[in-house]
Amino acid sequence: MAEGAPELQEVTARLAVLGSPIAHSRSPLLHAAAAEVLGLEWDYGRIEATAETLPGILDGLGPEWVGLSLTMPLKRTVLPLVPTHSPLVDRLGLANTLRLGERPHLANTDVGGVEAVLRASAGVRRAVVLGAGATAASALEALGRLGVAERVVAARRPELAAQELGALADAVVPLRDADLAAADLVVSTIPGHAEAEVPMPASVAGTPLLDVAYDPWPTPLGARWTAAGGVLLHGLDMLIEQAVLQVRVFTDADPDEPLPREDEVRAAMRTAVGR
Repeated sequence: MAEGAPELQEVTARLAVLGSPIAHSRSPLLHAAAAEVLGLEWDYGRIEATAETLPGILDGLGPEWVGLSLTMPLKRTVLPLVPTHSPLVDRLGLANTLRLGERPHLANTDVGGVEAVLRASAGVRRAVVLGAGATAASALEALGRLGVAERVVAARRPELAAQELGALADAVVPLRDADLAAADLVVSTIPGHAEAEVPMPASVAGTPLLDVAYDPWPTPLGARWTAAGGVLLHGLDMLIEQAVLQVRVFTDADPDEPLPREDEVRAAMRTAVGR
């Protein structure tokens, strides 16, 4: 280096979660915890982004950007903006993870997150998924991987749900007609304002419900479920498990192999969000 030349400074890798609204996201807490365990120099933030603003945001990212987590409403609209997709992204038409760099590519870790939380329920006979959005599609895929024999979608607009999710579901019914008493497992992906339409049986003794919503906790639906004797699985656990898989993607690790110290990463993430 020439005398008097400025020293080169190591650039902190930048990452963020994008979506709208995004201020409530816990992802920065999770990824900061992972970075501390793994000794990574990461600056992970939040960016308010819509389908209309996403192209400009992506075009403005510099070389210091390593990856993005994508939430609603971006999981479908990002696909044509990035040329390389994992096979799972192409199968579902959904991505929640963008690895940047010389060859940007899209991945879906939501499926693995749901699968990890529900692994103890592998092989159950009948599962009902409440809702028909992007998370519902990932949940249906995860249930298929777990060997669930019958997957039913209960949606507020069943005709549209049949068009978008019919290939992943064995049946689609109106939300008000969901037969939860006959389910061995329920996954709720619906927002809080829609939960009042869900018919609650008098008893769901011992049946697990994974409610992917987590703020507030328990959700009104979750409180009704436990009052009827059901088992409530925390939505934050799904968020944590998909974030662990995102760290694999962001660090260019083998997405099918655990990270070094992955158990410590998971434990740190759980502590960071009070789990």
